[in-house]
Amino acid sequence: MLNRVGKYELKSTLGTGASGTVYLAVDTFSNTEVALKVINPAVFEDPAIRAQFLNEASLAGQLHHPHIVSILDAVVTDDSGHIAMEYVPGGNLAKRASAPNLFSIEDAIQVGFKCCGALDYAFRQGIVHRDVKPANIMVVKGTDVKIADFGAAYLRKNPAAEIITIGSPAYMSPEQIGAQPLTLQSDMFSLGTVLYELLTGQRPFIAPTVQATLDKITTGEPLPPSRVRPALPSELDRILLKVLHKTPAARFTTWAEFALELAKVGRLSFHQQIIQDSEKYDALRRVEMLQKLDDAQIWELVQAGRWMRLPARSSIIRENDAGQSLFFLAKGQAKATRQGRLLNLIGAGECFGEMSYIRGGEMPRQATIDSLTEVTFAEFEAASLEQMSAGCQLHFMRALVRTLVERLQLANTRISPAASP
Repeated sequence: MLNRVGKYELKSTLGTGASGTVYLAVDTFSNTEVALKVINPAVFEDPAIRAQFLNEASLAGQLHHPHIVSILDAVVTDDSGHIAMEYVPGGNLAKRASAPNLFSIEDAIQVGFKCCGALDYAFRQGIVHRDVKPANIMVVKGTDVKIADFGAAYLRKNPAAEIITIGSPAYMSPEQIGAQPLTLQSDMFSLGTVLYELLTGQRPFIAPTVQATLDKITTGEPLPPSRVRPALPSELDRILLKVLHKTPAARFTTWAEFALELAKVGRLSFHQQIIQDSEKYDALRRVEMLQKLDDAQIWELVQAGRWMRLPARSSIIRENDAGQSLFFLAKGQAKATRQGRLLNLIGAGECFGEMSYIRGGEMPRQATIDSLTEVTFAEFEAASLEQMSAGCQLHFMRALVRTLVERLQLANTRISPAASP
């Protein structure tokens, strides 16, 4: 085995394929672990493999999303090449696609929701992945996943990439099999196939040979997933059969539509006290003051918060208590009081506790916040917010300042003398 490739010290082999090997390696400059894909020089002369590798290498440093594996570095020579990628230690989803190892229904929906967000982001960068399958979806932990291997991607800004016929037969869309133009609906079909498999333990199109599988994808109809796994909500049948439709135009128009439908089913089936990532994301995405945050920054906020659900008439914070965290009300209604007097009603999408947060805990809480209905909220510690990217912090603080200005204006209106008639 090689000991070193460029600045990377090789530690172990993560996987081997026909075109090369992926190693666990250490970047000796930064002392960080990476997954290093090294192409076999003997096959690098194949124009299709070389083009696929160059496709992926061209994305180095371009895709920044919490559910996409980052491509950190790429080196290409005349007869070889290697790509350094973010190392994801949890393996891929292939092991969760068989009956004994299936996710819970709720967790499988969460995986699908996050993949929708990642593929939507990629599409807005001009990319159709073309090879969405369990082996290309890496697991960080639990339902925290990252899509990998953009080598097969059709880059809309680089039409030459479209002529390469690449993909995994069992997950190909009918239009990909037919060498027709590809859109986001092609990846949607592939993700629908993955999600069907994660939910049922079997693929929607099963045949004994590759050609028979391709024929079944283009002409056959899958069983509704609830026929395979009766515990599945019937609403999932409608969603998955829609994305597995033979005609791209019959599928969802956007990734957001697909994600929203999954989230709706998820909310109906989840236990009352569980707050899934899709619910957190949806709550933050709807807030007007956060509209300037992009998808990746919303996910940063999802991960930065400590999320809770409380019944009506529960105390969230008390006046005169110490504290410097900021709160966000995702669902329900609360009231703010001081010495028993009502100061304000707080609705979904609003923040509270911001004065103590801004003052760094130097002053005690100025009000008591109690829930009026069942509420879902997030608590953001100052240290967690400081770990977010600079761009996310900037947009978030601007939004917070706007909220404070609006509240000061409202308070000023309330205390000003009534205008003379």
